[in-house]
Amino acid sequence: MLHTAPTITALPHGFAPSVAASLLANAVSTLDHNPHVARHYLERLAAMFVEDDPQPIRKSVKGGLAAWQLRGVVQHIEQWLGSTVGLDALAEVARLSTGHFCRAFKVTTGETPHAFLIRQRVRRAQTLMLRTDETLSQIAYACGLTDQAHLTRLFRRVVGVTPLVWRQTWQRSHADVQRDHRAGDRSCPT
Repeated sequence: MLHTAPTITALPHGFAPSVAASLLANAVSTLDHNPHVARHYLERLAAMFVEDDPQPIRKSVKGGLAAWQLRGVVQHIEQWLGSTVGLDALAEVARLSTGHFCRAFKVTTGETPHAFLIRQRVRRAQTLMLRTDETLSQIAYACGLTDQAHLTRLFRRVVGVTPLVWRQTWQRSHADVQRDHRAGDRSCPT
């Protein structure tokens, strides 16, 4: 039975086609002799489409934000994530009073604007930890947080582990895959 692939209508913020192509090429080259490594590459490729992807834009919900309002608010958050994002500014983007905006946002997304903002900052921190060698203090600042301790508190609350543990776990996993990939290349006749 054929399965229809999902349609991708937009690429996530910061999407790197060369990285995606590399992950896909590595998956294809290892598929026959090491399917576990190939699967890891495909999982990393899939993760590129969800790491930066904000809450999906939904159709208007009664008592919630219109699609254009939610889209504008999410774009504003993404644009100003590295600085202070105030409720008044978000409400202004949606052209609503602050109180009405907060209620409508929660009806639409299922979470408060503050919780959404925290989750977006943690996602951005994860992306920066994967794609850069910046210190956690630099990443915290780039995500609009006051310091590394602030990042650590929020990150642990959202993800369940500290940013340092999360980054080290990913780096170990990535190193293991690279080692397995190199070992697979040596064992495969050319």
